[in-house]
Amino acid sequence: MIVVAKIGTSSLTDGVGEVSRPAIEKLCAEVAELRAIGHQVVIVTSGAIAAGLPSLGMGDANRPRDARTLQAVSAVGQSRLMRTYDDVLATHGLIGGQVLLAPLDFMIRQQYLHARGTLTRLLELGVVPVVNENDAIADDEIRFGDNDRLAALVAHLVEAELLVLLTDTAGLLTADPRLDTSASLIEEIVEIDHEMEALAGGTGTVRGSGGMASKIAAAKISAWTGVRAVIASAKRDGVLVDAVEGVPGVGTVVQPRGIRLGARKLWIAFAVGSSGQIVVDDGAKSALVDQNRSLLPAGVVGVDGHFGPDDAVELATPDGQVFAKGLTRMGSTMLEEFKGRRTSDLPAGVMHEVIHRDDLVMLP
Repeated sequence: MIVVAKIGTSSLTDGVGEVSRPAIEKLCAEVAELRAIGHQVVIVTSGAIAAGLPSLGMGDANRPRDARTLQAVSAVGQSRLMRTYDDVLATHGLIGGQVLLAPLDFMIRQQYLHARGTLTRLLELGVVPVVNENDAIADDEIRFGDNDRLAALVAHLVEAELLVLLTDTAGLLTADPRLDTSASLIEEIVEIDHEMEALAGGTGTVRGSGGMASKIAAAKISAWTGVRAVIASAKRDGVLVDAVEGVPGVGTVVQPRGIRLGARKLWIAFAVGSSGQIVVDDGAKSALVDQNRSLLPAGVVGVDGHFGPDDAVELATPDGQVFAKGLTRMGSTMLEEFKGRRTSDLPAGVMHEVIHRDDLVMLP
């Protein structure tokens, strides 16, 4: 079994925000335990910025907030973070291999295949890949990144069977334990719905950029790609082995969906940000959802936002319900001009499809 284990900044740092070696020692010991019983493991780690701050005298209250400085700090911290992983893995006779990824690696097919090939070969060589977002050059990953989504995409990339999202709580609870002492662990989720997302709440700690909401979002991606996900406490003894073996109460288990989303549609649904919205009539929605048709200009009744060809857009009904996402072949200006027109009424040279069915993903 291939297991992807993700650990966040809040679980890797101590009270003053510095990277905690004991936390890495615990994680690596459990990785070694999985390796000893025949499993392959990919670590997805946060902590580059946290590892760099003390070296630059920017720890705790002096933590900078501007993206440019954070990028520079991450460049300083990444080597220090990886050195710790290398040293600790070596005590178990294991070799770590650094892999830095950015969103572009999941959006451009050639880069996606290169990333898959590298990670696959590292696993074949017996290496433990240690993956992090490429903070030093990826603005979006610093601004929005929490590594949870990255971990879910990596799990799909290496065709993992299990994604373990390690955090500082036992899993998804029925309520915020800080406000409700009766809050209990939700041990299994079959389908992530709006109620589950609402329970997850907002972002996490000051030092960590994630939180339960991002873990639920990552588990949702995982479920769509046929990978079982477990949200569990990084402090739990034997958490990785328990997650592999399906021990009851290990955390919140999110079961995979019956239908797996392919790589291309996964990019469209989760790796590419939406640049706008196209509103379609009921007939067009029915053709898209029930008959697996492409979207034609005739079914478009509204255009919201500014986007160009090949940008990702949401599809919505007139009452605002978003039901799909796809890559448009028409920019917003052209689509505004030709919306509602039948194919036979389009001028020569104007493409007949707004979104081809191969570039369209239905959302729950």
